[in-house]
Amino acid sequence: MFIYTYACHEDETELCQLELSLLLAQPCTDGIAQSDIDIAANRSPFIRRKIHVQLSAGSMEELVELLPEVGLGEGETFKVVFTQASGDSSITYEERRQLERQAGAAIRGKAEMRTPNRLFGLIRLNGRWLFGLCEDNDAIWLEHQKKPQNYSTALPVRAARAIVNIAAPGRAEAVKLIDPCCGIGTVLIEAMSMGIDIEGVDLNPLAVRGARMNLAHFGYADRVKLADMRGLTGHYDAAIIDMPYNLCSVLPEDEQLEMLRSMRRFAARAVIVTTEPIERLAENTNWSVQAVARLRKGSFTRFITVVE
Repeated sequence: MFIYTYACHEDETELCQLELSLLLAQPCTDGIAQSDIDIAANRSPFIRRKIHVQLSAGSMEELVELLPEVGLGEGETFKVVFTQASGDSSITYEERRQLERQAGAAIRGKAEMRTPNRLFGLIRLNGRWLFGLCEDNDAIWLEHQKKPQNYSTALPVRAARAIVNIAAPGRAEAVKLIDPCCGIGTVLIEAMSMGIDIEGVDLNPLAVRGARMNLAHFGYADRVKLADMRGLTGHYDAAIIDMPYNLCSVLPEDEQLEMLRSMRRFAARAVIVTTEPIERLAENTNWSVQAVARLRKGSFTRFITVVE
């Protein structure tokens, strides 16, 4: 079993809940999730910590008796961190530090606070004391905000990473994605950083040039081509499309319908990003709407629509 803690801004709540419910195959609504699914802590931009539960006990005293069983390699060091479960405020800061020391004293090995070989997590959840290897999110996506090429209406990096996970919630190596309106490559970079096979297409030469520059900046291969999505062939497990718009207007409805029809030829599933609800148009092009999440930024709202 794995324990995941997560957090998001209130404007991202619906996006966070949709992404994590697909990644972990269960509803995620209160900042902590238990799942049998093993994903890296840095897969989602919202996950904060992951604990791979190895020991479980009804009390801290019982857990301490089990801790000598924890195996460390010769010369390995360790550190124990306590995680406060959502809604459990009964344990004070000093008590948390004491619990960490109590657990650490029972483990056979050398404690190291700064650069341990192994990080262990301790949490009290639903009346049980749980312990196991711990992994914190290193937020590698933060570096991707520093693109050499950018523009104001591009998807936020956090949102792009979550949207990739919504499109491909399973094993990263098992899917093939396409972004048929890839712009400067924000979605491409997030997918590639997770080891997901993705291709990008755009009919704007300036966007293609910017995407290639951004991919090269982060050391990723050029998987972008200048083309019109309406002429694409082949088959992809899912498409991610951020419908073109500017600050004054959105794409005319007939053009949106044409793009939605085109995607049906090459993708079995799609995540569509729009500035207006698109369920009616999607259903008019024989897509079945699976979920919708809103992503807000002030008075501006993006709609993230999952279709199959």
